[in-house]
Amino acid sequence: MHIIRDTVYIDPADRGAAAAIGNFDGVHIGHQAVIDLTRKAAEAANAPLGIMTFEPHPRSYFSRDTTPFRLMNAEARANRLAKLGVEKLYEVPFNDSLAQLTPRAFAQTIISDQLGLRHVVVGADFCFGKDRAGTVADLKAFGAEMGFGVTIAPIVAIGRANVSSTAIRQALTDGKPRDAAAMLGHWHRIEGEVIRGDQRGRDLGYPTANMSITGLHPPKFGVYAVKVDVLDGPHKGSYDGAASIGVRPMFGENIPNCETFIFDFKGDLYGATLSVALIDFLRPELKFDGLDGLITQMDADCATARKILADVR
Repeated sequence: MHIIRDTVYIDPADRGAAAAIGNFDGVHIGHQAVIDLTRKAAEAANAPLGIMTFEPHPRSYFSRDTTPFRLMNAEARANRLAKLGVEKLYEVPFNDSLAQLTPRAFAQTIISDQLGLRHVVVGADFCFGKDRAGTVADLKAFGAEMGFGVTIAPIVAIGRANVSSTAIRQALTDGKPRDAAAMLGHWHRIEGEVIRGDQRGRDLGYPTANMSITGLHPPKFGVYAVKVDVLDGPHKGSYDGAASIGVRPMFGENIPNCETFIFDFKGDLYGATLSVALIDFLRPELKFDGLDGLITQMDADCATARKILADVR
């Protein structure tokens, strides 16, 4: 998959795709339905399969609320889209200039002139342009005028509830990763580089791989059974483990992070990129009277996680 971040001075070879447009936070089953329709349009037009998204997320640009909300960072989103066969990922820079484009100017400048898209696919609730004034009806009219096809994808629901990034965030907040996975179509994952921590886990007999969750929507703080993919380096592969997400109340005030203990693992993971899939919530964060109580609980957590993960592929 080729990622295109400069949409002004674009290589002519990167123009002319059939592309789905949206933020694709989480790449949930609704997003995947949009991508499937785009794949059909790309095959019909003999064009590359593309995604047009925005970086940073428009919500970050418009909102003064600094509460982390993203389900995945740009790198994790790109990894997931690549697995779905996307060939061209257009990460359009979201800035003052883009935010001020009228719906017509957005269609003409970005979709037609810069990217030269042959076909676009959007969800039924898609809005675009300054003040989100453009509707799907406007997009179809602009497409007919400017020479690109438009497909409107219906909203996907499970039962009576629409699938959305908002609903997935709520499931994670509630400590229900399996509910989130049902809407995502895959396990919710935290991806990032292993960073150096306080190394307390090593002293306790539970060395952990520490990752920042800054900028991401935090799941319910506590301990999880997890599947771990080491994406690069000499230890590349898949493993089982238990992860603690939160502020580590035993050790004072701390910035929230994700600390993963990988079962039966020996090796140095500093600098490696990990993808940690949340399978089941085991318990909330606790503050123990002493380290012996913490270690006893960690022993129990890992035993429970091993039983759960034995039945998870």
